[in-house]
Amino acid sequence: MEYRLQKFLAEAGVASRRKAEELILSGQVKVNGKTVTELGTKVNPERDKVYFKDELIKIKKKKIYLLLNKPAGYISAAKDQFDNPSVLHLVENIKERLFPVGRLDKDTTGALLLTNDGDFSYHLTHPKHEVSKTYLAEVVGRPTDEEMRLFMKGVYIDGKKTYPAKIRIVKEIKKNSIVEIVIHEGRNRQVKKMCEEIGHKVVSLQRVAIGNLTIDGLKEGSWRHLTPKEVERLMR
Repeated sequence: MEYRLQKFLAEAGVASRRKAEELILSGQVKVNGKTVTELGTKVNPERDKVYFKDELIKIKKKKIYLLLNKPAGYISAAKDQFDNPSVLHLVENIKERLFPVGRLDKDTTGALLLTNDGDFSYHLTHPKHEVSKTYLAEVVGRPTDEEMRLFMKGVYIDGKKTYPAKIRIVKEIKKNSIVEIVIHEGRNRQVKKMCEEIGHKVVSLQRVAIGNLTIDGLKEGSWRHLTPKEVERLMR
């Protein structure tokens, strides 16, 4: 059976399919000893040897799906240039190579999925599948009805309009407000940028749910395996 190279890397748990494309384009992947930068390259696991950073990569049969309640101070990547602690450091006794499904900013807390299943990650992160992400944000001031209508229709961030979203005020704290926000995308710092676009800077941010999967009962810094039904529900 042949795989596109990026799909092979995703199935092997190296990275999500999107991230795998970046790895290929940056020249970090070799096939049979030769660096490959063509995204359309096809490989056969029975015939070809694929290397990532000179390590032989094979497709893992056991699929892992974890829900982590991410604390502040951890990055949603294996490592970065500043040697900040990774969310992967919070997961113990898992031998498989995992990667985050999407990402949360270093100072953002809450629901984060970890897996070695590239198709699962692709499904949850691509906007066309409309998997909802629910956040609680403390923002400066109180958004007006008009500002919230603008937010819900979509605002321009980084030159591109966001998909329609939901926002409602949960409660007010002195001069600030707690708002619940539901989006279907996962753009860089999206919630913070959307709030700033309507004039309300985010003070703190927590993702409380992905689809109908919540962090209720899961202590900050803790994780658990998803049940087969939860995986099926998210994919559906």
